[in-house]
Amino acid sequence: MLASENPRQTLARRLRELREEHWSGQGITQLQLAEALGGKKPLSVALISSWENVAKPTTPPAPRLTAYATFFATRRSLAQQPYRVLSADQLTEQERLTREALLRELTDLRSAALQQPEAVAPVGPSGGGLLRFPEDQVITIVCARLPQELRSQLPYTDPDSPDYVELYTYSDLDALIELYGHLRAFNPNNQVNFRTAQAMEQDDYTSHLVLLGGVDWNVVTKDLIERAELPVRQLDRHADSTVGGFEINRESSQTLFAPQLSRNGQLTEDVALFYRGRSPFNVKRTVTVCNGMFGRGTLGAVRALTDARFRDRNDAYLREHSAGADSFGIITRVTIVGGKALTPDWTLAETRLLEWSGAIL
Repeated sequence: MLASENPRQTLARRLRELREEHWSGQGITQLQLAEALGGKKPLSVALISSWENVAKPTTPPAPRLTAYATFFATRRSLAQQPYRVLSADQLTEQERLTREALLRELTDLRSAALQQPEAVAPVGPSGGGLLRFPEDQVITIVCARLPQELRSQLPYTDPDSPDYVELYTYSDLDALIELYGHLRAFNPNNQVNFRTAQAMEQDDYTSHLVLLGGVDWNVVTKDLIERAELPVRQLDRHADSTVGGFEINRESSQTLFAPQLSRNGQLTEDVALFYRGRSPFNVKRTVTVCNGMFGRGTLGAVRALTDARFRDRNDAYLREHSAGADSFGIITRVTIVGGKALTPDWTLAETRLLEWSGAIL
């Protein structure tokens, strides 16, 4: 470690050295390494660059360091184009020893890096985590618009009425109000807008997007989930009392995570999706999804980021388990007690039904 370096910088410098200098006369480009480590789903060059950025490093998740150690354990990783990470059983005894030594080194560096606190910009109130965005960048919250058959049952939703209230036409109002206040507080120098999916303008799509609500009403959420190729699919709710859920298809099995109702039809547990990734509409911006099968699930996903008693530990969990990843997501339980959505604690294994970082973990 250089005298002026912190542990995060030391890990970043070591990763760059491996790529550029590990094999004499055979430097590896960031693109080549991204293709090798990602396998069938190559990583982005920007992600490799962020891990090697000594000035402002991000810390790779542990599985990526295992891939690094395996790749650099043998020059046979370069035997064909694109380069590839061999499976552990393809390594010779000497290569396995090299891999183990390198993995110990990188793991120790990562552990030291995670113990080094990250600098947080002194703006707004304390905390904020994933709800903090770079200064002066626009943030747009996107809600669904209530269907016409529901709007017609509510007062003040007719634009011709003298008492017309536009917000009554929005779905997930609890989640919107909870989220909007916190985004404004944590980002005092940013413009924070909210729109219905139907009212989105061209420039809204290329801002930081925060999507509330599921695919049955929010068409922007539906479009994003398809474009981002998330490993889960949301099944719509139907009028025939089907409650839907989030479905995952693996090679040999299919799993559905569905809400739970009591015998008298009361919601006792919702399921929700939290997702953060690079926006498919602007690679310099992010998209965040808080999406429950019911409105209280959406509110629970939002409160995981806003509730002062849980937001710091939830943010720390995500940063530790998804550091440096292009995207990450959680399918979470949201317990309902007395009709109220309780804030999920993501540090508890029973709360997390499924999680992934780039690919399913």
